[in-house]
Amino acid sequence: MVLRLPAAIRPLRPLGIARSSAQQARWLATPVHPVTQDSSRGPTAMVFLNMGGPSTVDEVGDFLSRLFADGDLIPLGRLQGYLGPLISKRRTPKIQKQYAAIGGGSPIRKWSEYQCAEMCKILDKISPETAPHKPYVAFRYANPLTEETYRQMLADGFGNGRGGRAVAFTQYPQYSCSTTGSSLNELWKWRQRLEGKAGPLEDGVDGTIKWSVIDRWPAHPGLVEAFAQNIEAKLAEYPEERRDKVVLLFSAHSLPMTVVNRGDPYPAEVAATVHAVMKRLNFVNPWRLCWQSQVGPQPWLGPQTSDTVESYIAKGLKDLLLIPIAFTSDHIETLYELDEEVIGGSGHADSVKRVESLNGSPVFINALADLAKSHLASGITCSTQMGLRCPGCKSDRCAESKKFFAGQRSQTGLCVIAGSTMTSTNEWDGSDSSRGWTTGEEDSSSVLHRSELLSDRTDEHITENSGLLGAGAKASGDSHGARDGSWAGAADFEGLPWWKRPTVWFLLAPYALFTLAFGGAVVPRLNLIIDLICKHYFADRSAADPDFAFTPVIPGGNNRQCFIPEVQKQVATFSLVLNVLTGTLSSLTAPKLGSLSDRYGRKRMMIVCSVGGILAEIITILAAKYPETVPYQFLLLGAFFDGLTGSFTAGSVLSHAYTSDCTPPSQRGVAIGYLHSCLFTGLAFGPLIAGYLVEWTGSLLSIFYILLGCHLFFVCFMGFITPESLSRKQQLLAREKYAREREALGPAPECAGLMSRIPFAKQLSRLFHKLRTSNPLAPLDILFPTGPGATVLRRNFLVLAFIDVVVLAAAMSSGTVVVMYVEYIFEWGNFESSRFISMVSMVRVVILLAILPLINYIFRTRPAARRRREEPSVTVVEKNRGADEVDIWILRAALVSDVAGVVGYILARSGPVFVACAVVTAFGGMGSATIQAAVSKHVPPARVGQMLGAIGLLHSFARIIAPIMFNQLYAVTVESFPQAIFVLLASVYGLALAASFLLKPHVYMRDEDEPAPPRSSSSSDRVRQDAMEDEELLLPRV
Repeated sequence: MVLRLPAAIRPLRPLGIARSSAQQARWLATPVHPVTQDSSRGPTAMVFLNMGGPSTVDEVGDFLSRLFADGDLIPLGRLQGYLGPLISKRRTPKIQKQYAAIGGGSPIRKWSEYQCAEMCKILDKISPETAPHKPYVAFRYANPLTEETYRQMLADGFGNGRGGRAVAFTQYPQYSCSTTGSSLNELWKWRQRLEGKAGPLEDGVDGTIKWSVIDRWPAHPGLVEAFAQNIEAKLAEYPEERRDKVVLLFSAHSLPMTVVNRGDPYPAEVAATVHAVMKRLNFVNPWRLCWQSQVGPQPWLGPQTSDTVESYIAKGLKDLLLIPIAFTSDHIETLYELDEEVIGGSGHADSVKRVESLNGSPVFINALADLAKSHLASGITCSTQMGLRCPGCKSDRCAESKKFFAGQRSQTGLCVIAGSTMTSTNEWDGSDSSRGWTTGEEDSSSVLHRSELLSDRTDEHITENSGLLGAGAKASGDSHGARDGSWAGAADFEGLPWWKRPTVWFLLAPYALFTLAFGGAVVPRLNLIIDLICKHYFADRSAADPDFAFTPVIPGGNNRQCFIPEVQKQVATFSLVLNVLTGTLSSLTAPKLGSLSDRYGRKRMMIVCSVGGILAEIITILAAKYPETVPYQFLLLGAFFDGLTGSFTAGSVLSHAYTSDCTPPSQRGVAIGYLHSCLFTGLAFGPLIAGYLVEWTGSLLSIFYILLGCHLFFVCFMGFITPESLSRKQQLLAREKYAREREALGPAPECAGLMSRIPFAKQLSRLFHKLRTSNPLAPLDILFPTGPGATVLRRNFLVLAFIDVVVLAAAMSSGTVVVMYVEYIFEWGNFESSRFISMVSMVRVVILLAILPLINYIFRTRPAARRRREEPSVTVVEKNRGADEVDIWILRAALVSDVAGVVGYILARSGPVFVACAVVTAFGGMGSATIQAAVSKHVPPARVGQMLGAIGLLHSFARIIAPIMFNQLYAVTVESFPQAIFVLLASVYGLALAASFLLKPHVYMRDEDEPAPPRSSSSSDRVRQDAMEDEELLLPRV
């Protein structure tokens, strides 16, 4: 067996993960211990990794819940979170009976602790330079869990600034992503959570635990010898004349074929163990390799052990010896599955036997000690094989954990042996750890650098701030892309074809079509509500007064009889209820969808938003087509579904977040302007097309059928064509951060007693706990940063949020009132109103597509190009560095146009003058695009969704409050002074304009993953800086 060791890997600083506020407060009060342990010497933590098993029958339920929640072991895809609990709950009673049959629990913990402790005793003797060796056991699914073991190590003096070395020693001799990979992923996860963010101290040692991994040992001579001796002992129980004819059936845990076809090395390594054992036995007996423990209906690696035994007995071969070749101790797979089900069910327990498991075999424990001693002496962090990902691997967690373990090496004392090989001889007796091993020299150029194998693409644009890294990553401080004009996360999409790389252009086509239908339905929807309410009003009047005569109301017709104050009041009130209902629900869901999109991607959440729109349109069609059967109050149900899925608020937040994800800061305002131009294009041509369509057909229904089709097209386009703007890596890191934040809040109370017997009791208990402890205003916390210099940033956040809410509230709440106003004052019909909205929207489109890009070109693009020409050697890297002077002055100019245009509304007494004032207000469209870009520039890329979610919450509040102000004011003053709404509108725009002069340029929140400013040399200052660095803010540039 030849193990190639890689060339030396450059030192890496483990990348930090944010600490909780509670931890920061505690660390401010308690100084960090100095690094007292040399990781090249003792003490050394020897951590045995294994799947584990329930020690008692009562632990079976929790064990199975963790087991079926692990997608590495049992891949159930996107349904893992739903099917896993169902399967585990259904299987628990059956598995409990099996554990009861083998003594009430698994002995795997007993044997693992015994093996680890005995190995450490031997290591203390044969490797005194790394002594003392402290034994630990970390199970994946049972106690002691990996988290518990890691916390115990920290309590015992490893890590927490003290340093120290630990060896993760997998007790799966053959590597599989489902077993060893899953255990290492879990270890990596808890390492990141418990001591992830640790900056370098003065001597270059960061004080965290230095990990290395013994990740596979399928043909180690000691392992082979231990298996061979147990086989020979069992063969001796057969009569001598039959002994050589006993069929050896090597049984290993099976794998789903989806995992095998992905390129998992497990089958090949199991075969390597079998071959080595048979070679040691001189291939005397016939043998076969079979597989056990299949779960579920999907195809698994075969043949199954039970089927193999049954088949050979049917062929007359009854002398069968089962060898659990992939297990190092007894547990349910050996004691129940092999002993009870296979052997007991064969009917030939006298001739079908099982080899004893390794358990407390002295030969095996000496082999473990030899493996550990060789590993400690070599200084390697993991095998070269571990660095190579499976051909079909798509797990970002796997990639990151491999990078971490491959990149871990001590910066003092441990060295990677470059260009050497370790070769095993065939003779080994388990007594002398140095016997049987020779070291030879090899040309270092032939050794493949381990870090080069870690990903499918080269990480040439990944920097120290991009995540957990292997060697070879660039040391620059750029976390937002290494190319000119790049954006955060661009490197994750390098090498992909264009149709898999996110860009704002993928949003424009579906967004434009959708807004075209949406804009076309604005006026028809309002007129439909007027017609339905008017029809109901006259019906009530007729029922109360039989002599009351009125002209019948025709939906979609020119119903002049409906333009009376009584109907206008009811329409305004009903529109208010619709907006308040939608706004209230979206205020709860929009921030959640924004936050979820940071962890699970923007596309999925945008599709969720459209689902509510689909349901709302179906209800609208039913109410319009069957007004006698479906009363107009059913439109409230449509508003309920629309608000429940976030409505326009969440859709706007998510589309802006998508654009921010894949656009450089300098181009972000223009890119968001493109989205807004799509909206106004829809508002420009949609009403015009809808007006002609209603004029030609005399029916409103066709408009809503088209809108429903556009909703469906949007869902399909987003689901199957548009690429996700957040890579799996970015989503994974966001989920890890969210898990740490949840952990800091403490665990949810567990259900007990009768409650525990209710289906989904645990999930319901957690839901109720979350509802009791949740704060609906919590998303707004990001608007109130704390820490040194946070005053200016906080003021910018609040001013931008206020202006954004004013602009959106005015646009969304005054729109319907303006249409009602012009139809009432100027006696316009459906066609004239649609033409008015189309014209004003078209002017906004021209401004957003021509004037705003021109301003950006003159004041940003040209100066940047000039700087590149003057200093060609300087690479311009764009980061989120707050709003600049151009953003602020564009915003102010837009607000001035809004104020001027609305004042014109108040004074206008003819249609043409009113239209001219509307053209002036169209220049305010630059403000809505600029302010969204400015908000995203104030926070790191990882917090864009969170920030826009908070803005979405304020948008939802605006949808509740603004309709009350505008609709009720119009309803009260429509008979006396209908221009009162424009006085209110001009006032709020004036306040927003005044507030804009409080904005300061170049103020932003520092990314917690950016390199911190230089620290003071004193220990107390270092601790204080370390505790506050996650909230540190950069003030305006000087």
